[in-house]
Amino acid sequence: MAQDSSLKSTIAVSLTNYLDAGAIVAGASGLTLWQKYLGLTEVHLGWLNFISANCLGAALGAIIGGFLADRYGRKFIFTYNLLVYMTGVLLVMFATSFPVLLAGFLVTGISVGVGVPASWTYISESSEVNNRGRNICISQMSWGVGPMVILLLGMFFAPGGYLFSWVESLAHLVGGSNMSEEAINVFSSRCVFFSLLAVAFIAWNLQRGLQESAEYEANQAGGNRTGLLDNIRVLFQNGIALRTALYLATIYLTWNLVASVLGFFLPHIYETAGGISNEQANWIASTQWMATVVTTFGLSFVLDRTSHKLVYIAGLIVAISAWVLIVTVGVNSSAVLWAFALLWGIQSGLSVQIFYALWGSELFPAKFRAGAQGLMFFVVRGLSAVWGIVFTVIYGENGEGFTVAAWCMIALLLTSLIVGVAGCPNTRGKSLEQITRERYGDNY
Repeated sequence: MAQDSSLKSTIAVSLTNYLDAGAIVAGASGLTLWQKYLGLTEVHLGWLNFISANCLGAALGAIIGGFLADRYGRKFIFTYNLLVYMTGVLLVMFATSFPVLLAGFLVTGISVGVGVPASWTYISESSEVNNRGRNICISQMSWGVGPMVILLLGMFFAPGGYLFSWVESLAHLVGGSNMSEEAINVFSSRCVFFSLLAVAFIAWNLQRGLQESAEYEANQAGGNRTGLLDNIRVLFQNGIALRTALYLATIYLTWNLVASVLGFFLPHIYETAGGISNEQANWIASTQWMATVVTTFGLSFVLDRTSHKLVYIAGLIVAISAWVLIVTVGVNSSAVLWAFALLWGIQSGLSVQIFYALWGSELFPAKFRAGAQGLMFFVVRGLSAVWGIVFTVIYGENGEGFTVAAWCMIALLLTSLIVGVAGCPNTRGKSLEQITRERYGDNY
């Protein structure tokens, strides 16, 4: 595949990451508004996080999507999956009760999970040796653009925002003149989710026109048709595959436990522990994602020519520094919140997720590549769902447990750093076929 062709397909598939992160942050940016509208407690918020694109929903979707992508092809996922995503978004848009809102978060999360293993696998399989890292960075950059755009929309549409008068007029047009203040305010969140619906429709039309992965077709032509049980059996019977899965799951889990909490709860944390307004929280968070996009864009030019281990170390050192700063100086300072946001944004641009996506698609054979990623993603997002519930208990109703939670974050990031450096693979400059032969021999 020509280089410009791989870039075009990468951009189309990367919209899955935009919709993944966008779904998480769309819920997060309006979390306080939904809380007031439906009278939700912190436990309710924990459940929304638990079943969302951030955690369990994505976990369930990933194990299904990985199997389907290996059994029926990457294009099969691109053809149908975003229809499910749009259904989930519509449920959120029209939710007037907690169960419907919960269902919308769940359906959207499942769709996100289904799409992730197929998208990362497709990007790697469609890339040339000298731009595989670049294309994964583009995918990651889309993961940063989504939150940035969604948070800006959330800020403009939110009560007191630049476009709130338009939202208020639209709310009265749809719901009548007797709407409560809480119902009008939460309409801004409904508008944000509508933007995801529009992007999902565009992405669906682009992705269903993609060609099937050439490597997948070659693998199928060789008679290698696998199912979910085959993927599980290989992971537990093949020592190399098992060690690889444990390594990748460990580095991604320990990082994602931190990132998943921030992805869903960050504006809420800024408002409660930091004591700032919803608009200020969204400004800070959107600036954080701008830093992520700029950092990832820069990394895309050098990752294929730079030591992966050095970039990995640099990202986690920045991440740990951000949390040490907020623990030692305090969360009540506006300057500290801005510094934390910028540091965390930079580390997201160099993040473990980039290497998990890259190595997860490099270190397994084509016949069970997406399925293996789906299984790992299931474990990581599933445990992240549990951690989201635990976090709300540690954090407390008004952020009184923030310091304890922060030290937990530092410990998790240190674990990701130590394990990641110890097992960092040497795949730069090698084709997927060469990596597979070196690791598994000629039988795969």
